[in-house]
Amino acid sequence: FMLSFLTRAILSVTLLLPVAAFAQDLSAPEGEVILTVSGAIANTNDGDTATFDLAMLEAMDTVTVETTTIWTEGTQSFTGVPLGVLMEAVGAEGAMLNATAINDYSVEIPADDWVEGGAIVAYQNNGKAMSVRDKGPLWVIYPYDDDPDYQTEVIYSRSIWQLDRIVVAE
Repeated sequence: FMLSFLTRAILSVTLLLPVAAFAQDLSAPEGEVILTVSGAIANTNDGDTATFDLAMLEAMDTVTVETTTIWTEGTQSFTGVPLGVLMEAVGAEGAMLNATAINDYSVEIPADDWVEGGAIVAYQNNGKAMSVRDKGPLWVIYPYDDDPDYQTEVIYSRSIWQLDRIVVAE
């Protein structure tokens, strides 16, 4: 009995080690912070939050989405970080994001939207950084033209621009 208890204890600790290895701190931003992520996250770089400057976002696995939007003329090219990649970087442990813009407009984005080929946090439109006046510096974009499911009022409402903070809710 004692040996099996000890074996179980060692096995339990061993199984927990890989999980602990994923919890790591992010590097600190060197430039102006343009995005703060807080809430149910494992990886931080400023107390219990994760802060990002543009260079940190650009250094992640980025994608470019070619799509039309209801807010712009013609096909646009948006470059940014897939929402799933960003959530993986912060070790998101929730099922819902509360995304808020500079003007305090807020939307909820469910984990279903953090999929490959889903929403991105865009920092460039047509190869140029977006100013606050042009819906920047960050805009949640979906590949609207790729899937009719992305052409709904619900998805359009989640396409928050001037994004500056995200709270991961459990």
